[in-house]
Amino acid sequence: MNKRFAALTATLLIAGTLAACGQKEEVQPTTPAESTPAPTAPAASPGATPGTTQGEGGSQTAQAEALYKAQCIACHGTDLGGGIGPNLQKAGSRLSEADVKNILLNGKGGMPAFKGTLSDADIQALSAWLAAKK
Repeated sequence: MNKRFAALTATLLIAGTLAACGQKEEVQPTTPAESTPAPTAPAASPGATPGTTQGEGGSQTAQAEALYKAQCIACHGTDLGGGIGPNLQKAGSRLSEADVKNILLNGKGGMPAFKGTLSDADIQALSAWLAAKK
C-alpha cells in the first residue's frame, strides 16, 4: 500500500510540475484607490549590465526575477540550476540575448513558446536578465 501511495504521489508531483511549466500567473486587478503611481526607473550607469538599471534592484531585473519565479522556476529550478529544463546559471556565456529571446518566443525541445503568453517587454526583460548570467 505504501509503495502505491508513493508512486501515486510522485506521479501527481511530476504531472503538476509539467502542467505548471508555461502557465501564466493570474494577477488580480486593483481598484484606483489601491494603485499607486509606478516609480520611474533610474538611468543605467555606464558600468551596468545591459538590460538592467541601477538603484533599488533595477526595475527590469526585478521584473525579470518575478517573471522567472512565475513562469520558469518549475522547470529550471529556484537557483536556475535546472531540473526538468536545463541549467541557466551561466546561460549568457553560451547564448546571446537574441538567442535567449528566440527560445523564449518560439520554445525549444520540451520548452513551450511564450510568444502569446508574455508581453514583448516581459520577453525583453527576461532575455536581457538571462543573457547577463555569465
